[in-house]
Amino acid sequence: MILRFAGRTLMLAAAILSAPVWPAEPRTVGPAWVVDPAQPGDHLPPTGASLFDTLFADGHGGHALPFPFEKLLARLDGRLSRDPTSPLPPAKRVLIPLGRSLQRTAAAPDYFAFPRVVVAVDTAPAPGAPLLKDRLYLGYQEKSAVLEVISYNEAAGRFEFQLVKDYRAGGRPQVFYANRHICFACHQNGAPIFSRALWDETNANPAVAARLAAAGRSFYGIPPERGVDVPYAIDKAVRRANRFALAQRLWREGCGAGEAGVRCRAGLFAAALRLRFADGRAAPSAAAFDAAVARPLRTNGARLWPAGLAIGRADLPNRNPLQGMSGWPDEVPARIARSHVAARFEPLLPRPSEEAWRADAPEAVAEAVAGVAEFISDDDRTRLEAALARRANALPRVVRTLDCVPLAGSRASRCRGADGAALDLSAGKVERLSLAGELPQPAFPFGARVRLAGGDMLERVDTAALKAGSGPIVLHLRADSLALADAMASVAAGADGSALLGERPIPRVGLIAALLNALGDPPRKPMSAMLPTPRLETYAVRPAGPPLPEAAPGLGLFHAWCAACHLSAEQFPPNFLVGPEGGLEARIRQCAPRIFVRLAMARRAPAERDKTPMPPESMLPAFHSDAATWAASADRAALEAVVAGLLKAESGRDPDLNALLAGGYEALRPCLAKRVTE
Repeated sequence: MILRFAGRTLMLAAAILSAPVWPAEPRTVGPAWVVDPAQPGDHLPPTGASLFDTLFADGHGGHALPFPFEKLLARLDGRLSRDPTSPLPPAKRVLIPLGRSLQRTAAAPDYFAFPRVVVAVDTAPAPGAPLLKDRLYLGYQEKSAVLEVISYNEAAGRFEFQLVKDYRAGGRPQVFYANRHICFACHQNGAPIFSRALWDETNANPAVAARLAAAGRSFYGIPPERGVDVPYAIDKAVRRANRFALAQRLWREGCGAGEAGVRCRAGLFAAALRLRFADGRAAPSAAAFDAAVARPLRTNGARLWPAGLAIGRADLPNRNPLQGMSGWPDEVPARIARSHVAARFEPLLPRPSEEAWRADAPEAVAEAVAGVAEFISDDDRTRLEAALARRANALPRVVRTLDCVPLAGSRASRCRGADGAALDLSAGKVERLSLAGELPQPAFPFGARVRLAGGDMLERVDTAALKAGSGPIVLHLRADSLALADAMASVAAGADGSALLGERPIPRVGLIAALLNALGDPPRKPMSAMLPTPRLETYAVRPAGPPLPEAAPGLGLFHAWCAACHLSAEQFPPNFLVGPEGGLEARIRQCAPRIFVRLAMARRAPAERDKTPMPPESMLPAFHSDAATWAASADRAALEAVVAGLLKAESGRDPDLNALLAGGYEALRPCLAKRVTE
């Protein structure tokens, strides 16, 4: 499919689309962004592939996508572990009829008959399945026949953004990687976003659920009435997902380069394994860990990011689209007006950082360990524990002795040992066990084998020497942590150590395989499968020729400032820069009311804006600009003058911003450029 573009100007715009517009100015004040919203990176994966591609590859370089949508959900649920005690599906899903996505108006005016579905995976994978937890998110809008996909690319250490088009009955679904400039305008941390509680846009809102139920449709097996448990689970998954970039940054850069960097990353991964083994209960760090990991992380972090690393916000303010309504209107214009999203609720609004990681903070190193632990799956843990169990006889043992005294007035005893070791005995149970000042272990019976904080296995509690609650008690530990440390040291010193533990994204699969091998457990033979070929939905650009005469002064500026988002294959946001030769003025004229409003908003104080300005303020650093500079710039004034002139030619009077917005932004005529093919 070839679209005819306008000469050299459009060729320049196409180049802008395929790469960052301009390099951003380095930040000199305040924390550095973990992910710079003005620097989204290459649209196609620089290496690896998305989890979505891996999950739905057909083995022949394409995708096998079940249809209808409920079949795709069933396929997804089948790759996840199910909690038999929970009524919730493994992949969490909510219905959002009046939301804030780019697809928000696709179902107009029948929003409740065709709500958007948002799906998030927040559960562990089934044995042998890819690690999907917190790493796969779907948005489905039936009326546009589009699936929006956010899924993790472990090899690249980032989330990928994809679109599935023509996903409908009788369709031929096509999967494309998305324009990351468009995605990052809202997803400013390069990761999924979601609303804060009380999630009033979703079917957790009783009024929304009632309207959905009244529509009388089946929503892909998703009940219209649902409490806050599902959106709460999605919210937590999104928050965890937004911290992946911090973990990757600390792993790649915080540990440093060379042999010291290898040792740091080896120690960091070993600590993360211990944390996963112990279900998140950390033991105090040893001197070797402090020397190899903690000290380099703090030193490098203070040097690289003296003001800290700012983590972009994952949450949007809660919004109730039915606020103040007594009933759903019958009139189409009134229904369409309800899709309006006020500026203060817009995902395009630049969001301040949620928090900043600082090298000098007491919890800085613990946060790094916990972040890396999120990259170790339940299956990874199970396989490593099984490998340790198979060589249990060869593993080192540690014996800890504590002295016990009976507690007056009870049959319980209190026991104390070296290095702050402490526990209580009561009625055949061990209570509040802590061997090095860590948080106490939950109570367990004498005969239980228990995984302790720090990762070691408590094999046996010997109470034979106790007399009337008094005397020594002996704990027999299998030192799995030492075995893991030795295995990791072997990996680091091996032929692949510098590659596995170099300055690259966390190579989870490779590290787990290497550790299993070091523990004498041959790793699984990797499955060879042909992954889909990554592709963008781009159009052929006409060879350079004489530029077409502009019908109105300043039209070329639209390419310079708008091409990154509006020269695309998508109609959301409106692709008004796409079209045949000579038609740019007509397309801008069609869009003029909305473009004028968005440009003029830059002149208003933020608190007085009905909509967010364009270009999105989070992207302005890519243009060597900022909100104040853009508001006062000659280019913005020239663009506004062009559309003002077009509107005046229609009405005979200068456009008035308040008059244009009198009926609401959504009452303005639509701005949708039609694709022209030959």
